[in-house]
Amino acid sequence: MNSGKRYETMKYRRVGKSGLLLPEISLGLWHNFGTYDNYSNMKKMCHVAFDNGITHFDLANNYGPEPGSAERNFGKILREDFRNYRDEMIISTKAGYDMWPGPYGDFGSRKYLIASLDQSLKRMGIEYVDIFYHHRMDPDTPLEETVGALDQIVRSGKALYIGISNYDGETLTRIKALFDEVHVPFIINQNRYNIFDRTIENNGLKKVSAREGKGIIAFSPLDQGILSGRYMNGIPKDSRVGGRSVFLHENDITEEKLSKLEKLQAFAKRRGQSLSQLALSWVLKDDVVSSVLIGASKPEQILENLKIIDRKPISEAEAEYIELIVNDKED
Repeated sequence: MNSGKRYETMKYRRVGKSGLLLPEISLGLWHNFGTYDNYSNMKKMCHVAFDNGITHFDLANNYGPEPGSAERNFGKILREDFRNYRDEMIISTKAGYDMWPGPYGDFGSRKYLIASLDQSLKRMGIEYVDIFYHHRMDPDTPLEETVGALDQIVRSGKALYIGISNYDGETLTRIKALFDEVHVPFIINQNRYNIFDRTIENNGLKKVSAREGKGIIAFSPLDQGILSGRYMNGIPKDSRVGGRSVFLHENDITEEKLSKLEKLQAFAKRRGQSLSQLALSWVLKDDVVSSVLIGASKPEQILENLKIIDRKPISEAEAEYIELIVNDKED
């Protein structure tokens, strides 16, 4: 472990008004940590991340594939290599999507949330997670029940903080009031956010989070790889497009979007960055964003992304120029 320089290079941000700090870049284990992925490569990525100050590792009960395999593989890495570093790490997991057959393995009931976290802790071989998220809004279970389950989870010592994921601003306001009544340490929202996807701006979540002192951690900062630039000259055979991902399809990569990508890439070059680095820097331009979640398939990608840490932040004028590109107003 290269612990001597770990905290010298990374920058950390406070999560809302809480006492928790997160690295500006966190590592998500959504892809490339499943049953059929290379275990040695997983270990190398975790080592490179941690050695460079990425202390936060983000999982969910259903990450894989197969569901649960990312947690099992990460748990094995923890036992083999990181046993003595648990108190220097932030480990998060989630429950809310379909995990096991029958009516009790999905959404936001007390039954599901408590059972799921118990399973996650066993798979990872740890006693608690630092952040436990409800992964998505449940249209049928009362918010009071979901909040009650999350309150019980914290009081049992199985999670230190609570987060919510894929919520909108209106529901965030309602659930925040319920959390306040029972003094649940709810501190963070995890939502999709990138140069092209402004959902959290349009549904009020970003504004409400800032107002209420809650942090945001952004996933899909590269828009499922579109903002990496890898699709600008055609679709690689090993890409997520065309069957490897249910979230990215060939018709997502339009001529209009390619034109914007070319302009963004040219702007990134003027800043001395790659398109991917520009996209990550853009997400971190606002203080309400506590961290940006990156995925990786190899250690070199993590190292490349880490170069944004010592770069000059995106200025207000640069952010305005990016808006002109996105809105087709740049000549």
